[in-house]
Amino acid sequence: MKRQYDLDWIRVIATLAVFIYHCFMFFNPWPWHVKNNETDPTYITAVSLFMSSWLMPIFFTVSGMSSYYALQKRSGNEFVKERLARLGIPLLFGVMILTPPQVYMERVSHDQFSGTFFSWFPQYFNGVYLDIGGAGNFAFVGLHLWYLFILMLFSIITLPFFLKKNPTITKELKSYQLYLMTIPLMIVSTFVDVVRLGGWDITFYLVLFFFGYYILTKESFKKVIQKLLPINLVISVCTTIFFVYGFISGMTSTGFIAAMVFASIKALNCWTWILAIFAVAERHLSFSNKWLSYSSQASMPFYVLHQPVIVTLGFFIANEAWSIPVKLIFLMVVAFFIIMLLYQFIISKVSILRILFGIKGIKKPKSSPDVKIVGS
Repeated sequence: MKRQYDLDWIRVIATLAVFIYHCFMFFNPWPWHVKNNETDPTYITAVSLFMSSWLMPIFFTVSGMSSYYALQKRSGNEFVKERLARLGIPLLFGVMILTPPQVYMERVSHDQFSGTFFSWFPQYFNGVYLDIGGAGNFAFVGLHLWYLFILMLFSIITLPFFLKKNPTITKELKSYQLYLMTIPLMIVSTFVDVVRLGGWDITFYLVLFFFGYYILTKESFKKVIQKLLPINLVISVCTTIFFVYGFISGMTSTGFIAAMVFASIKALNCWTWILAIFAVAERHLSFSNKWLSYSSQASMPFYVLHQPVIVTLGFFIANEAWSIPVKLIFLMVVAFFIIMLLYQFIISKVSILRILFGIKGIKKPKSSPDVKIVGS
């Protein structure tokens, strides 16, 4: 099968966007593990809202598509083993090694504990961590690694459906069908409340995961989204303005009808941005080069590492008397270089670390057998 390089680029760019989003979380007014001594309710909050509407949804949409392509080359058992290795191992490593320092810094910054990390660590297994500032400490989903946990869960529970019924790839996809797909997203966004992660309920992600597998892998999908790109960009921009203004002005708290309208507009905003991003990526990013090869491999370690590094740096600079722009630039630049240095000079060089961070270990070169020359 032809490699979908545009999907690789989307993954890489979305991973970088998550890094930027979590740097912004240190400064916006929303609850987070550590917060700056001054927050910004204007431009940083507006950018955070814009990114939150499509960022994690596009990860699950791409993951649904990737599941289809993976199952064309692997059996069900091979698929599960690959998911457990690529997602489960980094998740377990994150829960046991990378998460405890973050929970400790959250407790200290929220005045819930005073003392050293080692004096606090035995408390890590006291209760289940369910929310920022809550009482439980054991974060079984690894805080930001919840994406790996939910994706692993989705991959396992949907496998029987995927193996039983593959999508009809050659069936022509109509433009109106893509907009009809907004309806279930609106219904879930408005009426379903199971567990909210990353700004959306997990059932919203599940719907997108199915869409990615069954709809977005159709051959006609790319042709249709190119035709709809101008319309989707207009809808995306208009609904973003409505969504950001509505959130900041407190529209969701003005009544049930207003909250329904807000949730529906937010779902439409998410879906049209996803379609627009796929169209732009297919048009301009359907190629490979050395940067894509490098960043595709580095993206999983980068994702696993980025929040612990941001939280640690934020913990130490939170009370410095710097302006928000200075702190933001410092946080983004220093955190990025720390992560990339750790990846380039340590993680990528050590086979066991590669596996712990979700990439394949270093292959040992095969030794050539001794060749005997007959008759010499």
